[in-house]
Formats: sequence, structure tokens, C-alpha cells
Amino acid sequence: MPIFDFEFDVNADLAAVQDFHRDTSALKKLTPPPVIVQLHSIEPLGEGSVSRFTLWMGPLPIHWKAVHRNVSVLGFTDVQAEGPARKWEHTHTFTPIAPGRTRIQEHIEYEHGGGVWGLLTRFLFAKLNLYFMFCYRRWVTRRSLRSSQA
Repeated sequence: MPIFDFEFDVNADLAAVQDFHRDTSALKKLTPPPVIVQLHSIEPLGEGSVSRFTLWMGPLPIHWKAVHRNVSVLGFTDVQAEGPARKWEHTHTFTPIAPGRTRIQEHIEYEHGGGVWGLLTRFLFAKLNLYFMFCYRRWVTRRSLRSSQA
């Protein structure tokens, strides 16, 4: 089963990092172009909360339903309940490392399905694509947290 890990530090306290990730528009902010996110329903982050959205890869719609688990002040896991992969579990961990500084760790465990969707997820979730996606997410997170403290 493929695993992807990515971590970075932000100049923000734990509460600011939590607030950023609790914002129901965070997914739109964190999704790099050219992918477009269409939000259908996003429940406030909490144990068992559900997010339904479509990722538009050009004309191709990818429908996704994520359920949040293990929600705490130190992070959460979103689990694909419906979507293109056989398995997708994305754990976000927030660790205070100094006053006003927090480490964000991203850990994803996923499995490809068969058929056309399996080919699609092998492309979308290739390690290089995930790396570039999370570099974008790091940039957006740092920029958003910096502007929220200004």
C-alpha cells in the first residue's frame, strides 16, 4: 500500500493552525490549479463530520465523500468513504514546536482500485504529483496564516 508523508513548519500558534483547518473553505484554498473544487456539503470539522465535493480535472468530475475521524486539538484524519481510490486516509497532525510556531505533518495511506479509476488514481496520486500538491498546500497555508496574523 502506498504511503506519502510531508511536513512543514509555520509561524503560527496551534490555535491559528486549528482555525485554518476548521474553515469550511480550506479545501478550496488548498487545492492547486488547474483542479477546481465544487463543494456540495461541508460539515464543521468534528468527529464523524462529512464533506461532499467534486474535484474537476478539466471536464472530468471526481466525486468524493470524506468522513473525519480522530478529531482533536492536535489534528484529524479524513477518510474517503466514496471516491476514486480503493482506500484514502489522510492524517493531519499539528505539533507546537515553539511559541508561535507549529509543525504540520501530512500522512496519507492509499490504495489504487482497478480499471479506469485505478489508472486515474495512479496518475493523480503519483508521488511526484502528491509532492507538488503538498508544496502548493504548504505555500497557501503559510501565506494564509501569515495574513491572518497581520
